[in-house]
Amino acid sequence: MRPAGFENSQNIISAAYQKDPTDPQWNDDAGIKNFDALLTKYFAEGNREDLNIMTGYDVAQTMVHVLKECGDDLTHANIMEQAASIKSLQVEGLLPGITINTSTTDFAPIKQFQLKKFKGRALGIVRRYYQQRGRRVGHRR
Repeated sequence: MRPAGFENSQNIISAAYQKDPTDPQWNDDAGIKNFDALLTKYFAEGNREDLNIMTGYDVAQTMVHVLKECGDDLTHANIMEQAASIKSLQVEGLLPGITINTSTTDFAPIKQFQLKKFKGRALGIVRRYYQQRGRRVGHRR
């Protein structure tokens, strides 16, 4: 949204499946707090605005789930079996109600999305963008 200008991006509707760690609505969310703690400890220079980092966090949590399901049998066959039988897994970076599901014939883990309307006043990233420029949110000089 930044390249187009936040003021030009208002009310755009898009689909999302993961939490935006810069959105203030998640400030008290346990999953986002865990994500922040991980970044602070292992990747302090990481940019919270880069949702690829949140995607990596979700993928890592999914892999941990698969390995736990494997128990002591870490053979290729068992890892693949467990990866192909995930049912209703909720990882911390996904929006509430979005779950991961796989089967032996379908490895696409996320089939759900939520529609979101971009409202600059609601997102922390927008607030910081304007504040860094000495302007009030939504105010144009």
